[in-house]
Amino acid sequence: MKKITLKPKRDYSVRRHHPWIFSGAVLDGEAESGETVEVRSSDGECLGYGSYSPSSQIRVRMLVFGHRPVEIASLVRDRVFAAVARRSDFFVGGYTDAVRLINAESDLLPGVVVDFYAGWAVCQMTSAFADRYKDLIADAVMTAAPGCMGVSERLDVDVRAKEGLMVGSFAVLKGEEPPELIEIKEGDCKFLVDVRKGHKTGFYLDQREARAAVGALATNCEVLNCFSYTGGFGVFARANGAEKVTQVDISGDALALAKKNAELLGLCHINTDFVEADVFKFLRSCRDENRTFDLIVLDPPKFAESKSQVMKAARGYKDINLLAMKLLKPGGKLFTFSCSGAMTDDLFRKVVDSAASDAGIDFRITHWLSQGPDHPVSAAYPEGYYLKGLAGIVC
Repeated sequence: MKKITLKPKRDYSVRRHHPWIFSGAVLDGEAESGETVEVRSSDGECLGYGSYSPSSQIRVRMLVFGHRPVEIASLVRDRVFAAVARRSDFFVGGYTDAVRLINAESDLLPGVVVDFYAGWAVCQMTSAFADRYKDLIADAVMTAAPGCMGVSERLDVDVRAKEGLMVGSFAVLKGEEPPELIEIKEGDCKFLVDVRKGHKTGFYLDQREARAAVGALATNCEVLNCFSYTGGFGVFARANGAEKVTQVDISGDALALAKKNAELLGLCHINTDFVEADVFKFLRSCRDENRTFDLIVLDPPKFAESKSQVMKAARGYKDINLLAMKLLKPGGKLFTFSCSGAMTDDLFRKVVDSAASDAGIDFRITHWLSQGPDHPVSAAYPEGYYLKGLAGIVC
């Protein structure tokens, strides 16, 4: 097995079981893309074994810590089965048939994301390790996931290029090809998922708990759902008795699917508007027209890809929160989110506080929200925590 030696004093993160070794920490050694290597400290101590990526800034992604045998086939199978077993509660009770089965490094499978939609598994393989062993992973998922009919892969993830991997569209890895749209269940709501062209693997499973929280507070409310995508928050609001819902997104294709999701609820043309628009411009037009709402959801795309973009992102988050707060009626409720991993809880809270101050309102935080339990975060890998949100009321 090839060996990678770290520079002096660059082994601290490995010793605390962080899974990433950056190129700047490597003294010498190289291997093929995805090849398993032994990682050594500068004085020759074996620190563990990882997968090598010659094209990535993350040069090694650790698989095993300490000096013990590594057999990739059994490691992959065991970890896939363990990840699926940890989600076993999601497959009982009937609340949902859509769940994240594997959450990358936090399930000890670096760069491997697998979402399960009513019998169909969809993967994103974003590391050299994941790409090299995708067939092993697919075989294990096909066997481990209850009632799995097929395993497919989304190849259109930008980070694949950073790993030196092929970027494409969609491919079937195992079993049958999924239908054009997959119908999933979440509580009393149903959604159609486009696993070929939709965001991520097709649906935002990480917002499951937040959608339920919005639904619980939406009765008799006029609701504005910003960055609505395929309408998840709006559908939950209407299903729970919202008086009217306005779904706003810049993508006409996303809104078309949002309409189909509303039709599944039987409420497409009953007090539901679908607006194709830039959210920032739409919020300003509402302000200028003195429109107000009882409940507003802000679930924007990632504003910061890295720490260097955080302050610019903070200005964007403040802008939309300030605009939204000015549209809330007395007693109105706001649900606001950031999926930018580089945005800390503390900074996001300060952004919202500052927006409330500038809006001249007394805003009380009532809920703290985050990614669901099928998106766990390893204590050794804080980068796995990305989705932060809060809800509050105008007093």
